[in-house]
Amino acid sequence: MRVIDLALKDLLQVVRDWKSALFLVIMPIAFTFFFGLIYGGLGGENDPRLPVGLVNHDRAGTLSAGLQNLLEASDAIRSVLLEGDEADKAADSVRDEDLAAAVVVPTDFSEQALAGEEARLTVIVDQSTQAGQTALNAVQAAMTRLLGTVQTAQISAEVYEAQRAFEDDGARQAYVDEALVLAGEAWQQPPLTVAVEQSGATAGGEEEALWNPYAHASAGMIVQFVVFGLNTSAMVLVLERKSRTLQRMLTTPTTRTEVIAGHVLAMFVVVFLQQALLVVFGQLAFGVGYMREPQASFLMVVTLALWAASLGLLISAISKGEDQVSMFSMLAMFVFSAMGGAWFPLDITGEAFATIGHLMPTAWAMDGFENIIVRGLGLNSVLLPAGILLAYAVAFFGLAVWRFRFE
Repeated sequence: MRVIDLALKDLLQVVRDWKSALFLVIMPIAFTFFFGLIYGGLGGENDPRLPVGLVNHDRAGTLSAGLQNLLEASDAIRSVLLEGDEADKAADSVRDEDLAAAVVVPTDFSEQALAGEEARLTVIVDQSTQAGQTALNAVQAAMTRLLGTVQTAQISAEVYEAQRAFEDDGARQAYVDEALVLAGEAWQQPPLTVAVEQSGATAGGEEEALWNPYAHASAGMIVQFVVFGLNTSAMVLVLERKSRTLQRMLTTPTTRTEVIAGHVLAMFVVVFLQQALLVVFGQLAFGVGYMREPQASFLMVVTLALWAASLGLLISAISKGEDQVSMFSMLAMFVFSAMGGAWFPLDITGEAFATIGHLMPTAWAMDGFENIIVRGLGLNSVLLPAGILLAYAVAFFGLAVWRFRFE
């Protein structure tokens, strides 16, 4: 009961401070809107496939159009037809990472392939990058399929010709052209397919568009201001130590464990309620899909609140005055937010930065939230992030108790 009384006392102090509403709720909403506008402007078309430029010098050929269709049908890449100056600057676009690769179709491509000669494409790509390697593999797969249709059409023509001679070369070419079309359609509808369950499907079976420019912004600002919001609740504990209120508490039947537990409980409640408000606002105002998996979202909110409360206790334990509380809170917010991917997705950074970033508990918090609202995954996808957050919470709490001083 004493623990609850202490927690209620801290909560009343936080509520009475009008600046609490500003830093805990209003500023996160404003920053979510601001970053959402930025991500929306950078998002472009809602097509996650890698852009691959196509420079077609074989417009009169019968195979170049089929190649373009196969590239467009890929799950990994989408073709972008380059003409004029864009075609001349294809290599520059790949070097500047505007395109994952560029494919140049020579003028005699169809003629060579149909004649049984070696038909070559020029592929401009940086194989040292994952995007470049993925694009190259997709182009090679499309080329293999295209040459497969040519071989199928030619074999079919030879079989037909062995049974019934063609009237002339024009009739044979028309047969080959038709066989090419049929073989190309067969690639689009193979007899053996793999059924893939799309993440983010609604209960009615229709796919839900998970891409939302506010999704990353909402989760990122929750994580960022959860840390910064500790400035208010941690300040309460430091002021009590400075005014010697903590020492006077020990003259009562209240134990040291109850004092620490009461303050940590207050911090947990503040952070939990802050997250709950921001989650509801993000769901209703920005359409972020937190409630698509309510149990997973709840688990992430609880574990993040536990970690934040432990961090708040640690800040209180090592701070000797109000200035240090503000300094450590700001420092923690910037380091954990920037390195943990709250400002920008770690997916777009290099492998080294992403690896270092995942040393931060906030990176795992972002992974958990984005598994729900961006990737459309379920409860199982947040068990690891939640578990790591809980482990960090225990470690921070132990360190805070070790460093805590009542004097």
